Formats: sequence, C-alpha cells, structure tokens
Amino acid sequence: MVRVSLPDDHPHRHQLNDEVHARPFEPMGTPSRITYIAFYTDWSLDERDWQPLADLAERFEALPPRPGANHYFADFGRFRLKWERHTEFTRYTIIAPGAGEDPFADPAVNMLPKDWLENLPGELLVATHAALVHPGDIPNETDTLAARFFNGNVLLGSQIGDGEAVALTDFRIHGDRFGRLLVINRGLSERRAGRMLQRLFEIDTYRLLALMALPIARRQLPTLRALEQELIDITFEMETAAQEDEPKLLDRLTRLQGGIEKGHASSAYRFSAAEAYYQLVNARIEELREQRYPGVQHLREFTERRLAPAVATCRAVAERQDSLSVRAARATQLLSTRVDIDRQAQNQLLLETMSRRAKLQLRLQQTVEGLSVAAITYYVVGLVGYAAKAAEKAGAPINPDVATGLAIPVVILIAAGVIQRVRRKLVGDDADHD
Repeated sequence: MVRVSLPDDHPHRHQLNDEVHARPFEPMGTPSRITYIAFYTDWSLDERDWQPLADLAERFEALPPRPGANHYFADFGRFRLKWERHTEFTRYTIIAPGAGEDPFADPAVNMLPKDWLENLPGELLVATHAALVHPGDIPNETDTLAARFFNGNVLLGSQIGDGEAVALTDFRIHGDRFGRLLVINRGLSERRAGRMLQRLFEIDTYRLLALMALPIARRQLPTLRALEQELIDITFEMETAAQEDEPKLLDRLTRLQGGIEKGHASSAYRFSAAEAYYQLVNARIEELREQRYPGVQHLREFTERRLAPAVATCRAVAERQDSLSVRAARATQLLSTRVDIDRQAQNQLLLETMSRRAKLQLRLQQTVEGLSVAAITYYVVGLVGYAAKAAEKAGAPINPDVATGLAIPVVILIAAGVIQRVRRKLVGDDADHD
C-alpha cells in the first residue's frame, strides 16, 4: 500500500472520529436483569466522576477507567457495569444474567456493594429495574402482569423493534425508589435487545430532564404577569407624563428591564435544554419502531399527552419573556427619545440665552472701548496742551489752543488703532488655543 503524504491532522481529528464509537450499545442476553441509574451531575468532568469506578474496579480486581474518560465498561464476573458521563447527567447500567420467576425480586443492583452505591456523586434522577425475559416465562395477560410486577398500576407500552419485543412499564417510582420496565423478547438478537433497552432508558431520562424546566416555568409565570402589568402601567403613564416626570418613568423602565433580563438569564438555558431533550425523546421513540400492543396506551401517545403540554408551557413562557423584553426595550427607546428631545430643546434655549448674553457683552465691550478711547484722548490731549503752553512760555511760536485742538483727532485715531490691535491679538490667541 502506497503511503500518501498529507498535511498534519487537525488536533481533534481522532477524538471526533472516535466519538461515534465512544458509547456502543451493550449486548444483553435473554433472560437478564438490568438496573439503570442516572444522576444529575451539572459540573465539569473531574475526578469525582471516575474515582468511584476506580475504587470498584480495585475491589473486584478489574481494570479501572483511565483518568479523563467519559465512558467505561467492565465485566466483574457475576455482573457487567457500563458507565457514561454526559453533559448534565451520569448513568450506570448494571447487567446480570438470569431472571427467575420474579425478575424484580433480586435486581442487578444488588450485585454492587451498598456502601459504594451510597457514595456515588450527584443527585438521583432516574432509577429503573428492567427485566428481559422470554414470552413463555411470564403470563400473557397485561392485568396479571400489572398485578404481579407493577402493584396493580395501569401499564403503558407497545410492541417494539417491528413487533419482535414488547415493552411494558407504569412510569411510577415504587417503594424501593426504583421504577420498573419489563421487556418480553420475541426475537431480538442480543445487540438489538441492548439497543432497545438503552433507548427505553434514554426516553425516561430525557423525559425527566425535559421536565426539569417545568417548575421554573411555573415560578416565572407570576413574575411575568407582574412585569407585564408594570410595563402596561408605565406605557399608559407615558401618554400623559409631564416633562419633569419622564426621568422617573425612564428609571422605572430601566429597573423593569433589569428584572426581565434577570428572569431570562436564570431560565434561558433550562428552556432551551427542555426543547433539545424533548426532541431526543421523540427521536428515541421513533427508533423503537412502535406498534400498538392490545389493551395498553403506547409510549408515543403517553408522551404526546403528558410531556408535550409541559414543553409547550416552557416554550410559551420563554416566548413571553422574549416578547416582554422586546416591548420593554421599545418603550425605553421611545421614552429615551422624548427625554432626548426635551433635553435638546433645553439646550437650544440655553444656547439662545448664551448668545444673547454674548451679544450684550460685545455691546458693553464696544461701549467700554469707546469710553476708553475718550478717556485716553482726554488725558493725552491734556498732556499735549501742557506741553504747548510750556513751549509758548519758552518763546516758541505755538498757540496752545490750536495745538490742543489739532491733537484731538490724531490721538483719537492712534488710541482706537491700538485698542483694535490688542483686541485682534487676544481673539487670535483664543482661536489658536481652541
């Protein structure tokens, strides 16, 4: 084989390529007992996740998970364990062979040390005992199955895998804090049985994760109604508000927007996650290839009647938040525009007042300059008169009165010119500084 020379690999090429193989379906023989446990773990992957598995592997002398792994599988002899770490939850699947007359009497989780189970990290989200059995090992009547294995509860389920198996459950938490799932295998291979059971477990997990947004939506509703009423009140007041009241209204609108954004920030992720999980639930149900099983409500119908309204409520609350945010922003913009216009009008009046004062100051300055010229002329001409009288006394042929009179226009012109030059110089210096 000829080796082709290519540029360097993208740093994540192998990781991304192997991701599709990271969580393979675990083959499950019939009969088997399976326990599925999912914990809500909303922290980043760290030592808390794989250290318990390493401790368990040490107890049973098995290979531990590698640090940083997000999935793990081990065969401990009497049972097998599969562990997977997801964004918001961690799940454990324990598989034990055999079922017995009552497949729920000795569940697979009993194979694990009790002290190890009690110290697993996270908050319990889903706990289910499942049994994979042959059709001949259990009764055919659903009422009998409900009475024997599900405390007489109403069963839900359907034929799955194009009719090659039947899945039955009551979606209830029993006294041992576990739910129950019964799968009757009519012809599934071990790998297909593993795929079907994992899909059934995921439907329950994603259903609860989607429903986590419902309490948040319910808590948000009264707050949203109060915020909407506050916005309505402010909008009506804007129509008749006096100019001096507009800053107060703007402050109320700003605080209102802060409350809206706070609610949006605290719920946006949960609402978007609910939509994503709801889509995953529907995808997993589609992959089951359901067919109706006589006498029970099938999974899709149950999901549409129970889960879809809850997700629709979350979606409606999220849309109300977005709509309220847009309306509040629009009201704020309108009121800000009014305040800006009022300020511009006030600024215009201020500029006009300043202009009038400047003109008045200019007139006063011109008056002062004229008086200054007169004063300078008076004193300079007086000096010229004294000089002429002195010259006349000294015998010079000068008439003091004529000399004084001729000096007046000359002194006026010189004084006015000097004052004009000084003013132009000052104006020029101010312009240079500006």
